Amino acid sequence: ATVVTRLLMQVTPDVAVFGEKDYQQLLVIKRLVSDLALPVEILGAPLVREKDGLALSSRNAYLSPEERQTAPLLYRVLQDIAAQLKDGAPFAALRERAWTRLEKAGFEPDYLELRDAQTLEPFNSYDGTPARLLVAARLGHTRLIDNIAVMG
Repeated sequence: ATVVTRLLMQVTPDVAVFGEKDYQQLLVIKRLVSDLALPVEILGAPLVREKDGLALSSRNAYLSPEERQTAPLLYRVLQDIAAQLKDGAPFAALRERAWTRLEKAGFEPDYLELRDAQTLEPFNSYDGTPARLLVAARLGHTRLIDNIAVMG
């Protein structure tokens, strides 16, 4: 937050665009700009994906060929959870199954969370309120992050 504040104060842009890839960071920056009444509009740029669904990241270059084949599972797991949440499945059970699925594929998950899309408050169940599924997991020596929107 300090680095971004200093950058915004030195550059004084009218608009600054941050990617939704790191969704939590985007919301922190939006809040910072609001709290400090900085004269800049913060926009979120949609997450860009490879054809197989893997979120674009410079970290992807560190994946071995085998890991690169496995990595898109992270996105598929998020998609599966989102679809089942909309059908009324409880998040805790979905999270447990997804965690096991990731571990069996070779991931070491750091977190897999369902959060309010605006406040990042945790949800124990999904009620149709705009939410975000957030995940971070290591695959080999590479830490991958991803997220998707969940809406009614």
